[in-house]
Amino acid sequence: MSSGTGTVPVIEVEALEKRYGDVHAVRGVSFAIAPGTCVGLLGPNGAGKTTTMRMILALAEPTSGRLRLFGKPPRALGRAMRERVGLVPQEDNLDPDLSVRQNLEVYGSYFGIEARLIAERVPRLLEFMQLSERSDAKVMQLSGGMKRRLVIARALISNPELVILDEPTTGLDPQARVLIWRRLLDLKREGKTLLLTTHYMDEAQRLCDRIIIIDGGKVLDEGAPQELIGRHVRAHVVEIPKPLPAGFVADGLERNDIGDAVLFYANDPAEITRRLPPDANYLRRDANLEDVFLRLTGHSLRQGG
Repeated sequence: MSSGTGTVPVIEVEALEKRYGDVHAVRGVSFAIAPGTCVGLLGPNGAGKTTTMRMILALAEPTSGRLRLFGKPPRALGRAMRERVGLVPQEDNLDPDLSVRQNLEVYGSYFGIEARLIAERVPRLLEFMQLSERSDAKVMQLSGGMKRRLVIARALISNPELVILDEPTTGLDPQARVLIWRRLLDLKREGKTLLLTTHYMDEAQRLCDRIIIIDGGKVLDEGAPQELIGRHVRAHVVEIPKPLPAGFVADGLERNDIGDAVLFYANDPAEITRRLPPDANYLRRDANLEDVFLRLTGHSLRQGG
């Protein structure tokens, strides 16, 4: 499989399978991630995302298939190669007994990074993640957004080429999310490769060059966000709450019933709204990745977590 750039993909997965007894968690997943790109792995809980990530990080052994990280099997990567990968886990697994600065210093020592380099990098990372003024604070004194920024800073201590982020902004307020988005875009501009999972469609559309949609352990489709939207849904969505207005005729319209409302799709929203009575209640918006996922899987991305 080629990354399409003529360079060795940072991650290359081909016909990847993973079974846990009778559970078939990953079923023939294939994709490649080119250097310097941001790729989103989207799917509901239980889709196979976490299992795929664990195999990429050599935390789980594939049942079958081919997997390469920087052109080599992950299990063959020594410490020097592992420095090239930064991991931002979903949990804020920081050391509560250490200060903000000490969390970075101790983590850097795990990689065997020279004390001189750690001393240079820590202040830069604290400034980059806007934590300089809290460098001596204990972790328990930080807000949720500050903790996430510290976890990201910690993942960058080895100056990795690849950063893997598992739901980096889950549970954060909008202001905290936007700050993290800006820092991740900065990392992409620096040429780092990002692989992230997220349940937020606005996050995926803002950050990702490509999206890989996975469900039931299989890749359903992949492509640029707008490419996927154009391929699977029409440009506009009109959401009409139930019960639908009396006399509204939906014949010939593309739609999805989401329980308390029906989503109607059209390239020209007037195709739908002109059929509605003047006092009808509805919401018109542009189609997004949530609509793509709904069309591909039959349920919303956040179903099941």
